[in-house]
Amino acid sequence: MTEILLPQLGETVSEGTITRWFKQPGEQVTQDEPLYEVSTDKVDTEVPAPVAGVVSEILVAEGETVEVGTLLAQLEAADGAVSVEAAGSEGVSTEEEAEEEVGDVAVKSPEPKSPEPPTAKAQNAFIDTTSAYSPKSDVPSSDIADSGAESSAASGTDSQRMSPVVRRLLFKNGIDPASITGTGPKSRITRKDAEAAVRKVRSAAEAVKKTATVSSTGRPSPAVIAPVASDGASQTSEKANSSSSSEIIPLSRIRKATAEHMVRSKATSPHVLTAVEADFEEVEKARRAHREEWKAEEGFNLTYLPFIARAVCDALDEYPHINATVAGEELIVHHSVNLAVAVDLDFQGLIAPVVHGAENLRLRAMARQIVDLAKRARAKQLRPEEVAGGTFTITNPGQWGTMMQFPIINQPQVAILSTDGIKRKPVVVSDRYGGESIAIHSVGVLALAWDHRAFDGAYVAAFLDALRGIIETRDWEAELA
Repeated sequence: MTEILLPQLGETVSEGTITRWFKQPGEQVTQDEPLYEVSTDKVDTEVPAPVAGVVSEILVAEGETVEVGTLLAQLEAADGAVSVEAAGSEGVSTEEEAEEEVGDVAVKSPEPKSPEPPTAKAQNAFIDTTSAYSPKSDVPSSDIADSGAESSAASGTDSQRMSPVVRRLLFKNGIDPASITGTGPKSRITRKDAEAAVRKVRSAAEAVKKTATVSSTGRPSPAVIAPVASDGASQTSEKANSSSSSEIIPLSRIRKATAEHMVRSKATSPHVLTAVEADFEEVEKARRAHREEWKAEEGFNLTYLPFIARAVCDALDEYPHINATVAGEELIVHHSVNLAVAVDLDFQGLIAPVVHGAENLRLRAMARQIVDLAKRARAKQLRPEEVAGGTFTITNPGQWGTMMQFPIINQPQVAILSTDGIKRKPVVVSDRYGGESIAIHSVGVLALAWDHRAFDGAYVAAFLDALRGIIETRDWEAELA
């Protein structure tokens, strides 16, 4: 019997929502054939079967959110495949054991703790300093046994077994799990069941509140609508009251995840912004000369972004502390540039897929990888490893003509570069004899948000000066040859 567990889908990912099962109990699946689809705050992806066989049991229903490491299903190996009935009866004890071991681990949220100092081996690896704030539990078994009413194992019924996410949702809203009839496998309480219970409780409380208001004032008060936790973006909205044009739209899963990450980043890093203006005229000359040929060969436009990304890698080689992470009281300096590039998902959120080993790529290869990752990000086809391990991030709002943006650092990195709008502007230029004149060049701002724990302003200014110098003086024609 092969156990199918929810894998780690990125350093800071602690849970995922099963959005689709491609196979049902009793159906055959081949090795590497898509088995299920999972959605996280980092990536939506199809997960293949690790071995060939027959699906024996599915333990987590579609739409349910569970933690990394949760037992999702069981496969009977192809060479020992059994009937659906046999697979189901065999899996009962295994399911109960798995749910007791996995489903009830996070019975209480641990207090945030500071990351431990990295070992010598870890100093050359990507360190996730945000893991201490994830909802994964490291509660020892003795604490689990003493958790009393919070432990579903104490109830002894299938309906009381639930994921840690569901347990926290019910506990936070003061709802007794025994009052809910689960709709999951073996009457297990799912996320949807918990959310429905929360809505019911809130509606009842609101009705009481309205009644009390009417009885004390003699007239009804405006309706108050409380947003309810949800994993998906609501396609409808509710009127806040009959006389207002305002509406309440529940935050989508990716918006809530983004909010959590951004608040944590601002609380973790003392953010500072430093910006320089760069003359992109040499880049613009190369783009104009090769634009049509490039589009015909590559199938996409030659933008400023790959030029900037190429220059960033060289500047980071000269100022490596910008390409680093903070872990406790140590700065982990990375000697390989894993370049994360923020991609907008139709204004619904951002994702930052990673170009691994970007320092080894020339301009054409850099452009191909950035475009490929962006396309697959929008199509929800990124692999988990393609959103993990970033060491430096570029965000590119300049396509909308921004002047300067103050981005928020992508934790646990120490800096993020905003590439803003590049426009034709008058500039002062000097000839070889020292004479000055006015010319029209393509000019843009490079704005770096950085973590003041890692270094000081002089180091950042030197880095940006080096980056600007590479952009303004490199022979970009040779890069495109």
